[in-house]
Amino acid sequence: MRNRFPSLSLSSYGSGWSANRRVATVAAAVAALLALAASAALLTGGGNGHQAPDSTAPVPTGSPSSSETVSKPSSGSGSVPKPPQIAEPVAYAKAAAQMLWSYDTRDTNRDQQLLGMRAWMTTETTYADWASVLGQVPTPVLWSRMADQDQHASAHITEGHYPGAFKQALADDPSAITEAYIYVVTVNGKQTLGWKHGGGGAEERAVTLAVQCRPNNDCALAAIAPSVTQ
Repeated sequence: MRNRFPSLSLSSYGSGWSANRRVATVAAAVAALLALAASAALLTGGGNGHQAPDSTAPVPTGSPSSSETVSKPSSGSGSVPKPPQIAEPVAYAKAAAQMLWSYDTRDTNRDQQLLGMRAWMTTETTYADWASVLGQVPTPVLWSRMADQDQHASAHITEGHYPGAFKQALADDPSAITEAYIYVVTVNGKQTLGWKHGGGGAEERAVTLAVQCRPNNDCALAAIAPSVTQ
């Protein structure tokens, strides 16, 4: 029987966004875009959408603390790609989702993975929710178990779009986005997993991201929503 190890996937939302973090990252970011109650509904009221259960491998537990720091490894960020120079929210969100759903324990250790993921985040601390991203990464022990099996994953993105509630909020007050320029984008795709000795599997993925795209600047990841909003 093939051993099954935790996959680094977004079907586990880790610690997710706390109520205060949701306010700081999205509700406050789009301020007049949504009333406080409406912004909470935007991020948490959409259910799981098209998200599939993690049937390929068990979900990792014991997510690291949001205060965890990353020591820079000597060999850089391993297989984690650098953030692209993209100024369009949906295109950047699709690239970010592909990054989040892809990893390779054969040539990338956990510190390298975290370092590479951190580079995609906005540098504006008011809006950066690193904990929501950090919570997706397995603990050092689980990452080591994954590496023992040469676990790796790639992703194919099928589409990205603004959720209906976000589009409606923009239509109601187009100028409200100009406080922080944070856009809510949902991305759908497929993750393919592989292990040593030919083991592997694939499953559908979906995630809702908060992406900051200020005018005349490249986009950056602000946060991962705790549930998928279509």
